[in-house]
Amino acid sequence: MQQPGTMSPMSKEMQDCVEACMSCHSVCEETMSSCMQMGGQAQMQIMRALIDCSEMTRMCSDMMMRRSPMSAEMCAMCARACDMCAEACMAMQDDAQMMRCAEACRRCAQTCRAMSGATA
Repeated sequence: MQQPGTMSPMSKEMQDCVEACMSCHSVCEETMSSCMQMGGQAQMQIMRALIDCSEMTRMCSDMMMRRSPMSAEMCAMCARACDMCAEACMAMQDDAQMMRCAEACRRCAQTCRAMSGATA
């Protein structure tokens, strides 16, 4: 029997999603740093996508960890932000960091889409 105030363990799917979000957040932050060093006006659109994705993935993982009743909706929004970021990063296919970021975003979007239709 559970103690009052304790939470049930996270499902494997939720754990995977939290990890994917945290990983994506880190890669987006690294990619922003790389982008800033490159400079240039073309990077502004990519930077906006990176910032949105970085913030969304951090918030999404936090909400899942605290079992927020809004986490499924947040996962759906997070998947959209990740898709947009992956697409923005694909504009620079010759940049290894951008491709790493696009891959992390795709993985995160996939796990978030699965969680948005699932119950915790």
